[in-house]
Amino acid sequence: MSENVHPKATSVTEFEKVANEKLPEFVREYFGRPGEGGQTYRDNCEAFKRYRLIPRNLRDVYIRDTSVTVLGSKLDFPVAIAPTAVHKLAHPDAEAATAKGAASMNTAMVLSSWSHCSLEQVAAAAPRGVRWFYLLFYRDRGRMKRLLERAEGEGYTAIVLTVDQPLFNFDRIINMRRTEPLPLQVSFPNIWLDDDAHGQPGSAEHLAYLKKIVKEAATWEDVEWVKNNTRLPVVLKGILSAEDARAAVDLGISGIYVSNHGGRQQDGLPATIDVLTNIVRAVGGEAEVYLDGGVRTGTDVLKALALGARCVFIGRPALWGLACNGAEGVQQVLQILKDELNLTMARSGCAKISDIQPSLVVHESYYLYRQMLHLPRNGNNMIPKSKY
Repeated sequence: MSENVHPKATSVTEFEKVANEKLPEFVREYFGRPGEGGQTYRDNCEAFKRYRLIPRNLRDVYIRDTSVTVLGSKLDFPVAIAPTAVHKLAHPDAEAATAKGAASMNTAMVLSSWSHCSLEQVAAAAPRGVRWFYLLFYRDRGRMKRLLERAEGEGYTAIVLTVDQPLFNFDRIINMRRTEPLPLQVSFPNIWLDDDAHGQPGSAEHLAYLKKIVKEAATWEDVEWVKNNTRLPVVLKGILSAEDARAAVDLGISGIYVSNHGGRQQDGLPATIDVLTNIVRAVGGEAEVYLDGGVRTGTDVLKALALGARCVFIGRPALWGLACNGAEGVQQVLQILKDELNLTMARSGCAKISDIQPSLVVHESYYLYRQMLHLPRNGNNMIPKSKY
């Protein structure tokens, strides 16, 4: 293992500890900052613990296959990297290193519009990687069309639209006061076109121009325009309601990405794992469903898959790996999750991803409810119905 990573960092939480020891305070605060009181941020992780595994035994799990197909791309395992901003804050090689780490594990990465590296630079760094692009909504649809064409031309295979930010707090996006630039040189080449950037990131001029070009309070009509102006499948990120999931499917959206923005935006939202089943039911198999928020172990991954997710995404854990050891650190974090998932599958009686079924997971409330009513056992997930 590289000398840049503590030799005992063998879990995602240990990578978090090492990364936080290494990163400057302002970067730790930016990456780790929850919204308001932090309830949603904490609950994302805690909610996974409220779901219990019911393993199936005496099955042939000597050989396991963790591969999965996501929007037509075969991944070695169902953990991909979520869009997060300004990876240069974690490592000088920024998103190029993150893309290399993902590609080395044959999984996908979503490149943020708020990235330091351009679409072209990331494609060149990981030409064989599976890459999606998170596109902002802009007032000028000509700008959006050009970005869509750049993504298509560079081999990106999906467009992600974040729909849970009707308004932007531009000061918090870059974690600096309006009058102060960032304490290192960053750029946003997937936002600015033709060198039209105004001022240094963090400056009043820069923030004012962002407000001028970015469209806030996007609508379903904007989503439909994107879908009609790209050859790529479109994924909506930030879905928490079954009604929005159904509306997206009716519009022909290919992927429903269950997310509460890692608890960074509106506090008081439900944990993503808690709403997943309702979303899956509303979608009815007409689109793929993904999830992020609170995934820290391979057991978390299996629980999300059992409840209907096709793939999960990680945000902060990838940044922790990047901060510790660049591309290799990202690879190590992904390898940990893959190994943990592999082991949990074996212990749960699953030889392949399709073996992971809803019957493997039960919410802890089931046992509490049965104890409260003094009901006898009647299977793992079934509470006896009243004869009345």
